[in-house]
Amino acid sequence: MGHLDGRVAIITGAGRGIGREHALLFAAEGAKVVVNDLGGASDGSGQDLTAAESVVEEIRAAGGEAVANGDDVTDSAGAQRLIDTALDAFGELHVLVNNAGILRDRLVVSMSDSDWDDVIRVHLRGHFMPLRAAGQYWRSAHKEGKSLAPAVINTASTSGLFGNPGQGNYGAAKAAIASLTIIGQMELARYGVRLNAICPTARTRLTEQFLGEAADGAFDPDDPANIAPFVAYLATENCPLRGRAFYVHGGAVHLFQPWSIVDKIETDHRWTLDELEKEAPRLADVEFKLGQPWLNEGEQ
Repeated sequence: MGHLDGRVAIITGAGRGIGREHALLFAAEGAKVVVNDLGGASDGSGQDLTAAESVVEEIRAAGGEAVANGDDVTDSAGAQRLIDTALDAFGELHVLVNNAGILRDRLVVSMSDSDWDDVIRVHLRGHFMPLRAAGQYWRSAHKEGKSLAPAVINTASTSGLFGNPGQGNYGAAKAAIASLTIIGQMELARYGVRLNAICPTARTRLTEQFLGEAADGAFDPDDPANIAPFVAYLATENCPLRGRAFYVHGGAVHLFQPWSIVDKIETDHRWTLDELEKEAPRLADVEFKLGQPWLNEGEQ
């Protein structure tokens, strides 16, 4: 028996890279999978359903169940059709994995309006629209007494939670996705829905220029297939994790701590600028222990 037997999962951006590995493992673990992908280029241009259909063929050839979907997840009607695809094909929906994304790296001073708008739209709106549509379905199902143990896995990034020059658009969207995950958990918990976010590092079309080739015969920490097991675990019916964000790379899963207050200045009256000029500068010297796993302690 598979760990996801009987579960119906939608995976966006599942035609290639990390999303493809999610889809293949989910199906191998017994899930029925809706493979969503527009089939565009890494910058979001173009459209071709071939990528999604190819993954579906792989799944079916291995004895699994899957259907392809080419709807635009940033479109309200498209997101609803995506949910309907799962319901029409498999009669139910238990899991939503939001994974679709594009890159258009630019420095803030060089970024065009479309570079900003398109990246924010694909990542942030592309998470919100399927989440809203799925959440509405799960709310209705909960009111009908159905016990579905719904799970949502969103895809954030260390570019958003730690920052990365040249990715103001991408990082802003990914940080917002992490916040959307936490707030979504607060709101949808009443319907039994679990939301978590991952920040993956793996070799894909979007990252291949930064990550080298794998060494022959050695464990490849940058293989996108390394991300899928933890995502599949988050999708299991009895997973206890909720409202959390994780950095996933190779064989390691790191738990993020959300924003927290680490120091303060305080007075018993309204501040004057003279007082702030005296007291506030020390906040510039507070050290942040970010816990970036690719840095040594002294570099943090």
